Amino acid sequence: MTQPVLVEAWRGDIVESFHRGAYAVVDAGGGVLRQGGDIDRPVYARSAVKGLQALPLVASGAADRFGLSNEELALACASHGGQPEHVATATAMLAKAGLDAEVLECGTHWPSNELAARALAASGQSPCPLHNNCSGKHSGFACLGALMAGDADRARGLLRGYVEPDHPVMREIGAALESATGVRLADAPRATDGCSIPTFGIPVRALARAFARFGTGAGLTPERARAAARLREAVAAAPMMVAGTGRLDTRLMAHFGPRVFCKVGAEGVYCAALPELGLGIALKMDDGNTARAAEVAVVALIESLLPLDDADGAFLAPLRDVEMRNWNGRRVGRLAAARDFIQSAR
Repeated sequence: MTQPVLVEAWRGDIVESFHRGAYAVVDAGGGVLRQGGDIDRPVYARSAVKGLQALPLVASGAADRFGLSNEELALACASHGGQPEHVATATAMLAKAGLDAEVLECGTHWPSNELAARALAASGQSPCPLHNNCSGKHSGFACLGALMAGDADRARGLLRGYVEPDHPVMREIGAALESATGVRLADAPRATDGCSIPTFGIPVRALARAFARFGTGAGLTPERARAAARLREAVAAAPMMVAGTGRLDTRLMAHFGPRVFCKVGAEGVYCAALPELGLGIALKMDDGNTARAAEVAVVALIESLLPLDDADGAFLAPLRDVEMRNWNGRRVGRLAAARDFIQSAR
């Protein structure tokens, strides 16, 4: 199947690059409202499903047991930039469970936020697992493990190897993902994500349905439905924690509040829930273009679906048709949703 062009990169008067992909808009019952491309090919959703992976943290009672705040729950859903507030929030989250960064198995990298990375280097410090963009998610896993273990000392033992597929913590995460997507993970392709946990090949159609369920609670157990509502509330209250300064997820959720829950994944995957419409969105760019093309595509879909006032339209338009400038500040082109894609998405 030839995938449709979703986004075009213009330079001057011609299209310099075409970004093809697949997308689906689905309700909680699995009904497909809009689609393009092959929506049944398994794709690795990667970080796009962090909200789904955070469901056991709340549904288990761990979030209540440790008194996790909106900021901490939002960070559990995050691919954050390693800014000081992200690091401090992950630290506090672990401390509430009697733990510290030594239990995290996500690995270490420099903050993806450039200013945070420069400040850390200028201070003479080195990064630690708390700076990893997945440290909030892993801190949530650690809190879940602490609840399972019963106390912090036993938790340290239980949490060893928690990233492995058969670990009790990962089994809980997998069960939540399976419930939301309707995909039997034992039959799905499996690989290892950047933060070392398993990632599963799930069709775009099923990812979109999962986010419709996440946005409405329909099709989830009562405990998971309440957990989804609590996580959406937390993210709407603390969108800075989900990504960081200038990042699209933070910008969209800061503007729309509880009307939009969205999450980027690696390699050109983006998912979103539109709770008031009962719809989920999922897309995958064939070329893995995340930072540019996937962002434009998800904005175009949100713009086509949500009822918008003038302020909403003015906010979204430059995100759907992005001006590109060179290092001298001269306008050289634009990155824009393809006209046929916009028309088919309406």
